[in-house]
Amino acid sequence: MKIPIALIISFISCFSFSQVVLKSDGPGNTYELINSILAPGYEAVENPECIHGTFGRHIAEVWDEDLKSNVFEFYSHVKPDNDRCEKLDRQRVEIKTYESSPSNLKGTLGETVTYKWKFRLPKGFQPSSSFTHLHQIKAVGGSQELPIFTLTARKAKVNQLIVIHNNENTVASADLSEFEGTWVEITEKIKIGSNGAYSISIKKIKNGQELLAFKSDNIMTIKPDNDFIRPKWGIYRSLKSKSYLNDEEETAEFANFSVHMEL
Repeated sequence: MKIPIALIISFISCFSFSQVVLKSDGPGNTYELINSILAPGYEAVENPECIHGTFGRHIAEVWDEDLKSNVFEFYSHVKPDNDRCEKLDRQRVEIKTYESSPSNLKGTLGETVTYKWKFRLPKGFQPSSSFTHLHQIKAVGGSQELPIFTLTARKAKVNQLIVIHNNENTVASADLSEFEGTWVEITEKIKIGSNGAYSISIKKIKNGQELLAFKSDNIMTIKPDNDFIRPKWGIYRSLKSKSYLNDEEETAEFANFSVHMEL
């Protein structure tokens, strides 16, 4: 029995996928490495070096004994860092995909994208009572200003790590101290649509213990006027409550970013 070629092509297309991996390869040329993967020929790093160039680059690649590999270490300083000399009431050191990124890093309607990365906060990490975002899913085009999903640390009686949908609805939370001083792996899966699907799971690498999880099979993951969605990672925090923040340097570590697209 002969199977029509068109049917074979259609079958393969339904299961086609693309995967992009960003992994530290050791000290030096860190921004160049990030740009070469997330936005070749363009700039994928947002940093405060316009005001704090004397510190040097705010992302470095350092050796980690626990993972036995190099990782990305992000640095933020209450003084004098800000948000790219554009906004002075906040500060940002983030990496991103955006308009200038390759098409296989832009999540479009009908696609399913899985983001994976490893992450560690230092012991004693001090978040703002306003916002200390560590990851965002944002849209491009149309009503694009507010994030669709946010992973944020928040100062409270018991500090929390929170997942927020549409910039207003808390859908999951956990005690922030559970994430301090230990490497975790985050898996975030998004079926892109007005009635899409979303899941996130954060597990300790050393023993597989799940610290935070959320899943919905009917949730907005893109708005009708958006062109595509894209991720950001790093430290983006408010300076409105400086007294809650570490006076000196704050860090966060990331490793092994993966973006996996499926049709």
